[in-house]
Amino acid sequence: MALVVLIKGINVGGHRTFRPSLLAQQLKRFDVINIGAAGTFVVRRSISRVELRAEIERRLPFQADVMICSGNDVLRLVSGDPFAGQASRPDVVQFVSVMKRNRKLMFPLPLTLPAKGHWCLKVLAYYDRFVLGLHRREMKAISYLGQLEEAVGVPLATRSWKTILAIGRQLEA
Repeated sequence: MALVVLIKGINVGGHRTFRPSLLAQQLKRFDVINIGAAGTFVVRRSISRVELRAEIERRLPFQADVMICSGNDVLRLVSGDPFAGQASRPDVVQFVSVMKRNRKLMFPLPLTLPAKGHWCLKVLAYYDRFVLGLHRREMKAISYLGQLEEAVGVPLATRSWKTILAIGRQLEA
């Protein structure tokens, strides 16, 4: 089955920039599809996770956390429609954060940040390595995603639900 790669924290605010399309081209022997500019890839040819991580890390111009998960896991998440019942609004982003390794969350759900007042980030659920939630389209959301990572205790690569759906479409193709 295909693998899904998410690289954490690249091409954000002009920092740690590189062109994911070039990395996909360099890895074309593994039938790699680039999705967007945030370092998200679908790898359709068979390769071990260890070998794939080494190939990617060797080609990146900086150190970065590389999350690799099974395409089957992403398809299972997408087919479950975890955001059903959540109103879609232009000022709110549905997101999925992928943990670097599976870890049980040690806080009650839903988690709202900040805890009092006008919320900026809400964690609704988690499944295996996927943390699902909502955040407002505000600059403060980045700091709250950082607080979420601290609370989880492992690095997280966060993508919008729309990106996760795009990954699902590529996996089904």
